[in-house]
Amino acid sequence: MKPSKPVILTGVRANNNIHIGNYFGAILPIINMAKRRSDEYDINLFIPDLHSFTTLIDHSKLYDSILNNARVYTAAGLPLDNPSIHLYRQSRISAHSELAWILDCFTGFGEMRRMTQFKDKSDIIDINEVIDTILQRCDKKYDINSTVSYKDIRGSIKLFAAAFDGFNKTSPTSVGLFNYPVLMAADILLYGATYVPVGDDQTQHLEFTRDIAERMNRKFGDLFIVPKPVIQQHQFFGKDQGLRIKDLVNPAKKMSKSDESGKGLSSFLMTQKSAHKKIMSATTDSIGKVQYDKENQPGISNLLEILTLVRQDAGREVTLEQTANEYFGMDRYGDFKRIVADEVAEFLENFQNRLAAVDGQAIEEKLASSEKDMNVVANETLDRVQKAVGLRKIGSKSRENITSDSAENS
Repeated sequence: MKPSKPVILTGVRANNNIHIGNYFGAILPIINMAKRRSDEYDINLFIPDLHSFTTLIDHSKLYDSILNNARVYTAAGLPLDNPSIHLYRQSRISAHSELAWILDCFTGFGEMRRMTQFKDKSDIIDINEVIDTILQRCDKKYDINSTVSYKDIRGSIKLFAAAFDGFNKTSPTSVGLFNYPVLMAADILLYGATYVPVGDDQTQHLEFTRDIAERMNRKFGDLFIVPKPVIQQHQFFGKDQGLRIKDLVNPAKKMSKSDESGKGLSSFLMTQKSAHKKIMSATTDSIGKVQYDKENQPGISNLLEILTLVRQDAGREVTLEQTANEYFGMDRYGDFKRIVADEVAEFLENFQNRLAAVDGQAIEEKLASSEKDMNVVANETLDRVQKAVGLRKIGSKSRENITSDSAENS
């Protein structure tokens, strides 16, 4: 079963609470894109649940979070009856994990070590810092003319090894985080996805996907469809990319799920009163005039973006420029914040009502149907790769054909 149309693939991690920033910056643009492009493309909207614990999470909440993702998609307007939109859980299609292992074996350690997202999220210690620590602990300081005995060298190596051994035992950084891009490559290549909307933090991973696909194709023949380069991805999606809402306390940062300050819009389940209070306490500036200026007034600019987005979600045809012009020059920040807070509270109330009205049975049926279809597509790709690398006999039946034959004979 090959896709009848070119494939767009996308997804949002399932762990933790989905906040307003996720909704307007990722989920809503994904849903709108899917509805607009499903006539020309197959839309693979998957829930990457295996990616959800590359970093520490509360595993007792993961299963509910996975289903909650599907509920949020539906409340955001995902048409469950559209046959060109496929909603599925990554972990329900074992080919993702199997292909990831095969790709692992053709991926260099140095390639993964250079991934900036791994460096940002892990607890890597600079080797030079470790060496400095060792030298500080040595009784003797060496200069270029000193004679270093075997005993001194041996002692330094022991200290060096102990330092890294201690780090490895206490660091929460997992191998899963390290080779996350390989699993992401498998997610994409299994379905021959041409377009994959990614943020700036994922562009390096998409380029790796292209690299590993081309590497495998050179070695074994045409195994994979290679996704378009990043620049073509951005040109293709264009305005489908949503505004990126920033943190209310520090508008220089993107909005975070963790909400360490307790003053962010960290959950769709917060009360309208709580959301109202958090908007009223948002960081602004001392300029004293409402205007859209992200460099000099990031807090006010962030509130203007939020106000535009909640109005658009309510069905109003309004642009950011129109919102900025409406409140340009307003000199009472408290009054402006109150307008934003009232409309955010109204948005939350409406969305919570839509979320409560979602048909759970319809979601389960959509997941089951999509996962059945996606297993066929993914297993055909995996079978082709397994034969190419020598794990299966060329000319033998794929697992899907064997399963089909068994079902017919039973």
